[in-house]
Amino acid sequence: MKKSINIQKLKATTFLASLLISFATSAQKKEIPLWDKIPDEIQSKEYIEKVDYNKDGIAEGVRKVTIPTLTPYFADPEKSNGSAVIICPGGAYGMLAINKEGFKVAEWLNSIGIHAFVLKYRLPNDLIMKNKTVAPLQDAQEAMRMVRRNSIKWKINPNKIGIMGFSAGGHLASTLSTHYNDKVYIPSDTISAKPNFSILIYPVISTQEGITHQGSKDNLLGKNPDSALVDFYSNEKQVNAGTPKAFLVQATDDKAVPVENSINYYLALKKEKVSAEMHLYENGGHGFGLGVKGTNTLWPKTCEKWLTLNNYTLKSDAYVFTYFKGNGEDGLHLAYSEDGYKWNTLKNDTSFLTPEVGKDKLMRDPCVIKGGDGLYHMVWTVSWTDKGIGYASSKDLIHWSKQEFIPVMMHEEKTRNTWAPEITYDEKSKDYMIYWASTIDGKFPETKSEEEKGYNHRIYYTTTKDFKKFSKTKLLYDPGFNVIDASIVKQDGQYVMYLKDETRNPVQKNLKVAYSKNLTGPYSKASEPITGKYWAEGPTAVKIDNSWIVYFDKYTEKKYGAVKETAKGWEDISEQISFPVGTRHGSVIKVSSEELNNLKKEATNN
Repeated sequence: MKKSINIQKLKATTFLASLLISFATSAQKKEIPLWDKIPDEIQSKEYIEKVDYNKDGIAEGVRKVTIPTLTPYFADPEKSNGSAVIICPGGAYGMLAINKEGFKVAEWLNSIGIHAFVLKYRLPNDLIMKNKTVAPLQDAQEAMRMVRRNSIKWKINPNKIGIMGFSAGGHLASTLSTHYNDKVYIPSDTISAKPNFSILIYPVISTQEGITHQGSKDNLLGKNPDSALVDFYSNEKQVNAGTPKAFLVQATDDKAVPVENSINYYLALKKEKVSAEMHLYENGGHGFGLGVKGTNTLWPKTCEKWLTLNNYTLKSDAYVFTYFKGNGEDGLHLAYSEDGYKWNTLKNDTSFLTPEVGKDKLMRDPCVIKGGDGLYHMVWTVSWTDKGIGYASSKDLIHWSKQEFIPVMMHEEKTRNTWAPEITYDEKSKDYMIYWASTIDGKFPETKSEEEKGYNHRIYYTTTKDFKKFSKTKLLYDPGFNVIDASIVKQDGQYVMYLKDETRNPVQKNLKVAYSKNLTGPYSKASEPITGKYWAEGPTAVKIDNSWIVYFDKYTEKKYGAVKETAKGWEDISEQISFPVGTRHGSVIKVSSEELNNLKKEATNN
């Protein structure tokens, strides 16, 4: 049985002040009263707000709203470009489906980087309102003004605030979109109540006979409204060139609110040359919220694309893969991906940077990271038999600094090689750690193998703050076997080293994992293999959609592979990815959409 509670009327001014003081740290899911003094209010002891709870204690519906409020849901600032949406739940102007068409929708908007505000608006009633037909619009106008008024404090772009409504909430959202300039109360300032866009989901738009939702119309306008009032609140008749752009969703088999509500509003917008997009689904009925089954479940994803195209979401990161081809003679190659699965070449798979330093002037195993200084830093293997590595930096991955040779192993006379250098940045110490695999003849004889031509690697490292002065080279990792191709990332507060077990007898040639609390170690014993029964090398890891993916070179098969970390362990997803033919041992980095566009332009201009 649903239970209800009485919400005692708090003095709005005091409550609002206290909420705003604590807003920066605790505003999420705190209701903020809209008004210091509710306009045209009539006091009624018999009219008491009621909340219907589900079995989990979550408010599902609200009735008899006495104090209209906004409940803010703030998106992760790193995922937001400052856009916000005020959400109007539906309920035929008789109740508010505040969970399904409010809180859950706010959480979805947050997931795509949009700040959300759930509007608990007053439901038309003569007991507490001098004019019940304007009360919801008063609340909607003030909600828009409040969000815009606090845009600096709440880090919201005042030109990117939309209104969203479901069912009767869609009527209110379309009413605000067409009546934002109506003088329905005296505002405290001159801030505009006009939405920048609207999102209308199975909306009641019209109050005309034959297509309206009768319950919503009766609750808002009364049983026998004047024809002028009916036309006034038939919002398809109120559209003009100043009406904000709209995104509409409805199911053709909606038996509660005829689909003509959306169609007529869309046509009115089209006539006025206002940007609009409409999606009519074959089925879904009425009240499907974020989608229940069938094609109507697709509307949130479609809406997200519309929001992105209209610049209301922060364009997602793209990914760039730095790699070499052949023996590394022609230098740095780049590929890009927007999802981390399908990779495409840049600049027609020609080199972005030709190698100039080292004994053999090669550019193998290029590792690029973005440092704390905002620059891209790259290190690479310059030769099969040299005692140092190559280094260069760039602001844009296109224009590179003068290449330098860093003699990291010159102090060890018996060093045979310096292979596959990588860089990891320590945000806490502001240090860069450069690390690589080297064989020093005579060291670690217990794991020396003639099958590997005497190569017997361990991982060494140096640190630097400016790539000019370097600490003394030290041993970073000795796992008790021949190890190369270490790549270290920070995951959940610890450092994770992906590495190749180079053991030939008994054959390993696979990737393993080691862990440390500190970037410079000590690192744990290597794990069991995370790759399958194929030879793998050159791991590079990135987090995509909350899952870590490790890419690697299946060098004997001459193609790339990948594994994804799951709750059950490592899943091989090699068949789901595609890389350009000839891709060799590289590294993956996240870049902004703007940076990727610049790289594509470079490819077009060359």
